[in-house]
Amino acid sequence: MEIAKNYSPKDIESKWYEYWMKNDFFSSVPDDREPYTIVIPPPNVTGVLHMGHMLNNTIQDVLIRKARMEGKNACWVPGTDHASIATESKVVNLLREKGINKRDIGREKFLEHAYEWKDKYGGIILDQLKRLGASCDWNRTRFTMEPKLNEAVIHSFVELHKKGYIYKDWKIVNWDPTAQTTLSNEEVIRKDVQSKLYHVKYKLADSDEYIVIATTRPETIMGDSAVCVHPKDERYFHLHGKKVIVPMVGREVPIICDDYIDIEFGTGMLKVTPAHDTNDYEIGQRHNLEVIDTFNDDGTISEVAGIFVGEDRFVVRKKVAKLLEEKGQLVKVEEITNNVGFSERNPDTVVEPKLSLQWFVKMDEMVKPALEHVMNDDIQFYPSKFKNTYNHWLENIREWPISRQLWWGQQIPAYYYNEVNDYVIAETKEEALELAKIESGNSSLKLDDLRQDEDVVDTWFSSWLWPISVFDGFGEDKTEIDYYYPTNVLVTGWDIIFFWVARMIFAGYEFKNEQPFKDVYFTGMVRDKQRRKMSKSLGNSPDALGLIDTYGADSVRFGMLSCAAAGNDLLFDESLLEQGGKFSTKIWNAFRLVKGWEVDESLTQPESAKIAIEWFDSKLNGTLISIEDNFSKYRLSDALMSTYKLIWNDFCSWYLECVKPEYLKPIDKATLKVTINYFEQLLKVLHPFMPFVTEELWQNIEERKEGETIMLLDYPKTGKVNMHLLADFEYTTNVISEIRTLRKSKNIANKDQIELLVKKNENINLDLDTLVSKLTNLSSLTYVDNKVDGAFSFVVKSNEYYIPLAGNVDVEAEIEKIKAELEYAKGSLNIANKKLSNEKFVSGAPEQVVAAEQKKKIDAEAKIKVLEEQLASLN
Repeated sequence: MEIAKNYSPKDIESKWYEYWMKNDFFSSVPDDREPYTIVIPPPNVTGVLHMGHMLNNTIQDVLIRKARMEGKNACWVPGTDHASIATESKVVNLLREKGINKRDIGREKFLEHAYEWKDKYGGIILDQLKRLGASCDWNRTRFTMEPKLNEAVIHSFVELHKKGYIYKDWKIVNWDPTAQTTLSNEEVIRKDVQSKLYHVKYKLADSDEYIVIATTRPETIMGDSAVCVHPKDERYFHLHGKKVIVPMVGREVPIICDDYIDIEFGTGMLKVTPAHDTNDYEIGQRHNLEVIDTFNDDGTISEVAGIFVGEDRFVVRKKVAKLLEEKGQLVKVEEITNNVGFSERNPDTVVEPKLSLQWFVKMDEMVKPALEHVMNDDIQFYPSKFKNTYNHWLENIREWPISRQLWWGQQIPAYYYNEVNDYVIAETKEEALELAKIESGNSSLKLDDLRQDEDVVDTWFSSWLWPISVFDGFGEDKTEIDYYYPTNVLVTGWDIIFFWVARMIFAGYEFKNEQPFKDVYFTGMVRDKQRRKMSKSLGNSPDALGLIDTYGADSVRFGMLSCAAAGNDLLFDESLLEQGGKFSTKIWNAFRLVKGWEVDESLTQPESAKIAIEWFDSKLNGTLISIEDNFSKYRLSDALMSTYKLIWNDFCSWYLECVKPEYLKPIDKATLKVTINYFEQLLKVLHPFMPFVTEELWQNIEERKEGETIMLLDYPKTGKVNMHLLADFEYTTNVISEIRTLRKSKNIANKDQIELLVKKNENINLDLDTLVSKLTNLSSLTYVDNKVDGAFSFVVKSNEYYIPLAGNVDVEAEIEKIKAELEYAKGSLNIANKKLSNEKFVSGAPEQVVAAEQKKKIDAEAKIKVLEEQLASLN
């Protein structure tokens, strides 16, 4: 079959992906095979392919393709996450551009617009994954807000509420004023920023005396309910029981004592604002203080504050400082570094602590099995160092606020039925009505009397069910969940170990009493060569699809994987993609070479081919053992490098050289058959890493039928390894390399035959001499008992090799050349000796400089010895 002269990824990648899809090679249904299951970390429905996605999904595809070739029922479930905050923000902005406010059109109409947006843009990233070669079972594509998955979320909410794990209460939460919703602690990114510490005078009531309080947030002064001091702070004993007047608003508040106060910070006094700080709220609860909320949901000042109403909190911070200064109540302003929380979804938004009525999940019981089964390795982390991170977080976990003030998401199944907002929890409104009748004692209640809670659940409360819900784990038909669950491995970034990984483990043991996956492979972060995180603002994040257009998917996969050790950051270098392209070209050209050989069936197999075949068989088996070991430890980068060296170095550079026929001469049938079989085995080993080029070449080995594919072939099995032969072959390649180097340095043409004499001082495998003769074009190879004069020489181990000069080189010219080299080496030695005999130099120069001179001396002495021996042999 004719194959193109040059390898062109563009010509083959779309062709083979369409072929795979047309033949439905990626699909999976339960059968009697061992399942191998991966669920994709669902990208946001708003997402497009970036470098992190390419790394993560390439790893998953490698694992799933290898499992498929091992005869397992490989099932890779794709899908997208509805991403409540991000998607709602996009739709709100889209409507705003059209002059539409979501509140004006109502929830139902807004959701129509949201689904319309999702249907138009929501599948982009999944289509982009196909360009990468992702062999997902696209028939199983799921979306976290599709009906079945919605039902799973609502069911889990109801079940947890029945167990007393879900409750509603007033608490200080993390509030995102931009998205106008609560956030969990894990959705708050802490950063050190330059801030100001304002020292403010508070006047004592019924006195002209002032006290000074330091605060970083003067815009919250209007919500002060007290001033707090430490009960053992002697400086303030005289203030116990007194009151102060809150600046600007003139309200009297008490001075209270609490152990929470840090005597060393600022003035040792704290203004207590229960509505706007978690610790202040707890102090307020202990001392029964008034809660005064002076902020609106959008971060502006509320009417309760009485001043600066409707203005942004940070604008007001400056205005408050100016007003206090005008009133003579601002003592000083210090520059400090302060740790501030920012919204993970809106990175420029400072999170506001806010007292709010929210739904929470108790975590104390759910943590126990999740912690136990990771720490005892029932669930294994790769790399294991992340167990410590996981353990620390779970041992310090807080209760999970799951309600979000959004419309895009699963609406909380709480139904209120009277004016005091008593409620029932149920999976449907009809079930809620029956419960409400019982709870209220009012049998005349109707569906219209019920009001469902406006909030939706946190996106993670949906995606924590992902390994269960994608297999309809809460449905009546358990066929799929029983077959595919638990999944085999989760491949994800370490940065969502708390957001998602831990919560899936919570859900797995809570709802299925079983782990959701056996292994977790944590990928590192993709960074540039300067170790900077990829970002649009830095302009260092390449266009993922552009890279595939330029280099081809196989080359991109190769480049990403070749430096992607588990858990370690990947330092992206475009040259690695170029190397992937060169690798594809190398394999392509090797294939063209082999397919170009003519066969002469009358030829017997030469000894050089026999021993090369025996050696490569051991080399292949030994490498397969190493590859299997690396796969078992998720060391995919090492597995790829072993495959790369096996093909490039061992097969292309050595094996093919050993077996190829003389120029324009035919090859024997037996050698060609074995060589093509080896080529097929290598393509199978490489296929999970580089699926397109391997499919193209395999299809061209011989005529294939429609519906045949390399991806369904058996992955090569390991066989016997002759370690002695491998060592002997390595020795032989060293001999060959020495001869080739000597030929090049002495300008002896490769076409000119040479004689080789060997003084054997230790064991040599004589069977490999045939390879030395063939690959170095020897006229003869003879073993001798003594040293040979008048010859070039080299030593491998203790064995001495000689190439007689006669007929190979101009002896007189060679003598003059060696003398010149000898003179130069002696000069180098003289310079080094002078420096090292100078006490001032040895004692005063840096240690590494002295060491360098000592190395120069040793190298020069060794060079002189070799040259003098060569000169003696020529005279």
